[in-house]
Amino acid sequence: MRAARIALAICLSAVVAPGAAEAFCGFYVEGSGKELHADASQVVLMREGTRTVLSMQNHYAGPPEAFAMVVPVPVVLKEADVKTLPHAVLDKLEGMDAPRLVEYWEQDPCAPELDYAPKGMRLSGASGTGQGYGRGAGDDLGVTVEAQFEVGEYQIVILSATDSTGLETWLAREKYAIPAGAEPLLRPYVEGGWKFFVAKVDPRKVSFDEQGTVKLSPLRFHYDADDFVLPIRLGLINSGGTQDLIVHILARGTRYQVANYPNVFIPTNLDVRPEARDEFAAFYAALFDRTVEKNPRAVVTEYAWDASSCDPCPGPQVTMQDLATLGADVIDGGGRGFVLTRLHARYGKDLSEDLVFEKVAPVQGGREVSDAAGKLETTAASSGINNFQARYAIRHEWTGPIECASPRRGRWGGPPRGESYAGAKAGRDLAFAPRGQVDLARMVVGDVPELEVKAAGAAPAGATPATPKKPYDKAGPATEKTGCGCRSDEGGEGGAVLAALAGFLMICRRRKA
Repeated sequence: MRAARIALAICLSAVVAPGAAEAFCGFYVEGSGKELHADASQVVLMREGTRTVLSMQNHYAGPPEAFAMVVPVPVVLKEADVKTLPHAVLDKLEGMDAPRLVEYWEQDPCAPELDYAPKGMRLSGASGTGQGYGRGAGDDLGVTVEAQFEVGEYQIVILSATDSTGLETWLAREKYAIPAGAEPLLRPYVEGGWKFFVAKVDPRKVSFDEQGTVKLSPLRFHYDADDFVLPIRLGLINSGGTQDLIVHILARGTRYQVANYPNVFIPTNLDVRPEARDEFAAFYAALFDRTVEKNPRAVVTEYAWDASSCDPCPGPQVTMQDLATLGADVIDGGGRGFVLTRLHARYGKDLSEDLVFEKVAPVQGGREVSDAAGKLETTAASSGINNFQARYAIRHEWTGPIECASPRRGRWGGPPRGESYAGAKAGRDLAFAPRGQVDLARMVVGDVPELEVKAAGAAPAGATPATPKKPYDKAGPATEKTGCGCRSDEGGEGGAVLAALAGFLMICRRRKA
């Protein structure tokens, strides 16, 4: 029986005590004991002070019988703390911080130089109808129903427990199909005083997409807690191999990294061959896999940028209204000044700790800015503001006549007249990208020394790793380089990636009564 595939894209706008892949690990189980497969889940967490706002969207494939999500939370949630959201806002946020592919065309080597940069700046360019629960219905097992209410298509129950075995028994008694071995993973949360957010779905109130997949409304809830922890171990219950975890963190004026695992930045500003246009997801999967292979157990930073802008932007930008929808309406100071951080991890059953996050200094990288030697920045460097992104470029050399005495090569910009360009391409659904189909050495134009990758074949004649000419980047040129290595878990059956389960979420199918 295959392990449940869950792809998480958690947007931690703040922090989530038990956040998911954005931070959560989950599983779906049918009442018959067969596994239910999740196609994708997104979680967004917003953090300000001690306030955390968690937004979560799940997709699953299977019959529409009721199922439940079990999520550890640090406090008892009230009905006013929980709401449903539109789908589009999470999709927009994911598009903002996804790895991106751009294309540049070499400009006429005989055209006069246009200097856009200021002097001194170097630039090269609801309700359900299921069974209710009475308060204290599980007292004999040490389980207490602290609250219950309905939001959209969800029936919400908040539980507390004094004994993990009793909690497992209570869930089984209420006809939740909990896989064997759940009790040891529930125990740390019970002993730590966590509560359990259980969201059951009324199948009569859900909608379906064109493929017949159930489309659940995203859920959002908020709470106050001192710690910034992402409980991911609960998701190991059904893990049969390696899982991808993507964490999106929105926090005012700062980026985050993990405090209890190594951190590394994804190599950026790599020139790639034109084939990458149709194989970008597979290329990026190969690059990410090589990064974690060279840095075992690493959590990889893929993006750190002001949430109100991007350059280049693969899609629509997040608005103030979007930030309010994701939680800025329940935090002090509103939605201004947020930094969006994207963290990407891969882990297996040897995961020993939940993720703990810490604030860190700003960095830059992955922009069209070169150093004094004319080389583009390929990793992160210290900066006064956050301007780091995973960005890769296809460069088209000049093919027209060169009729001047001193041609200037390696100036890059937009396409020539008459040629179209759709703009930057975002790498989405990377947890499901095909693995092992791209030879990284043959896809990159130049060597990637930090990954010990030597480009196969010579670069196209006349190619130079210069940057496109454009108005100056206010972040300035790259200077001191930073970054730390990390380790990664080897993964799963046949190299298949189980979608990103961010450990804090336990999802199970409710049996028919």
